[in-house]
Amino acid sequence: MSKASKIDEFVSKLKHPMKAEIEEAIKIIRGASKDLEEDVKWGGPSFDYKEPMATINPRITDCVIFIFHKGELIKDKSGLLETAPKGKAYLRLHSMKEIKDNKANIQNIVKEWIKVMNS
Repeated sequence: MSKASKIDEFVSKLKHPMKAEIEEAIKIIRGASKDLEEDVKWGGPSFDYKEPMATINPRITDCVIFIFHKGELIKDKSGLLETAPKGKAYLRLHSMKEIKDNKANIQNIVKEWIKVMNS
């Protein structure tokens, strides 16, 4: 089974009030780069580029939350990333509209991570 299929299988079995929003967010992240690796780690869908980039935490049910593992390294011009402990950053998305409206911003955050990892 491919790692992308692992995420798809995980999400297909997920009981979450924002499942459609999670699926849309995953689609947006995937659209940011064909070079991302995917897996299910730390209890949720995870995306890596050279090292762990971000994981969706499905235990939070009032929003879609990505934990960017070294988010402090990302220059986020959109202001979407929230500073979190231990150098992490959170990206919280509260509705399908917010997710779709921020597609370019979300993809730019991923592209910034790739830039950091390539420098």
